[in-house]
Amino acid sequence: MKLNLSLNLEDINQIIIGAFALAVPISFSEEAWRLGESLPNLNLGLLFLLSILFLAIFAYQNVFQGNIKFRILVYSIRIFIAYIIAATVVALVLLSLNKFPILEDPYIAIKRLIVITMPASMGAIIVDSFDKE
Repeated sequence: MKLNLSLNLEDINQIIIGAFALAVPISFSEEAWRLGESLPNLNLGLLFLLSILFLAIFAYQNVFQGNIKFRILVYSIRIFIAYIIAATVVALVLLSLNKFPILEDPYIAIKRLIVITMPASMGAIIVDSFDKE
């Protein structure tokens, strides 16, 4: 099964497992919940940008081995999909812990999501880099 320009089912599974490996312990942390509540928007934006930057750097070096000249679209899509999958895993874990109040307080839910997705996305891309090109 091919998805989005060379992202296959094995890659998706690796991203899910990597995200889950770091999302679970951090999602159980009250410190992460409170940080998600109290962190100012500027810091959340910076955290989001750092997540994308580290995903991009790691994917460039380890998944694509510095060879993106003719695959910039594939590279960009892979970073985007890795972040979205990691965020989905985090949202599901937080939802199962009743710490993702997306209907009652979506602002807090999104803030918690951004805080915990940062390390989860790194776990996702690291596991995704196993056995690559």
